[in-house]
Amino acid sequence: MELVVKHFRELSAEELFDIYKLRVSVFVVEQACPYQEVDDADKLAYHVFLKDADGIQAYLRVLPEKAVFDEVSIGRVIAVKRRCGLGTRIVSEGLKVAREKFGAERIKIEAQTYAKGLYEKAGFVQSSEEFLEDGIPHVQMIWNNNAH
Repeated sequence: MELVVKHFRELSAEELFDIYKLRVSVFVVEQACPYQEVDDADKLAYHVFLKDADGIQAYLRVLPEKAVFDEVSIGRVIAVKRRCGLGTRIVSEGLKVAREKFGAERIKIEAQTYAKGLYEKAGFVQSSEEFLEDGIPHVQMIWNNNAH
């Protein structure tokens, strides 16, 4: 499985198409959640994905401070095959990219509540009460580099 880390401006049209196709299929179609999935934050992001001969198998984006939150953030996390370690691996790679590209000491996310355990394994701690985002239960979580 090949790891790819590219800033938005480095992505090929084919890579961007594959990313958007995957994200929309999961976050809009599968989760039956009509919202503006493709947003301006994509232009500021590093796009991190694992791919093999069948295409992208795991994906996330890493955003700089002030793009979404005051802190560096990670979002749009997808593992095509679930419960086989891809989610854990892509989150780990996202944390590395956040530290290397943005010098992140603190990372904030909005996690779908069902996936909270995945992020806790990576060192994130819940920092809010549960809330609905586009009709889906979420919690905010924080990762601190000094805790690791």
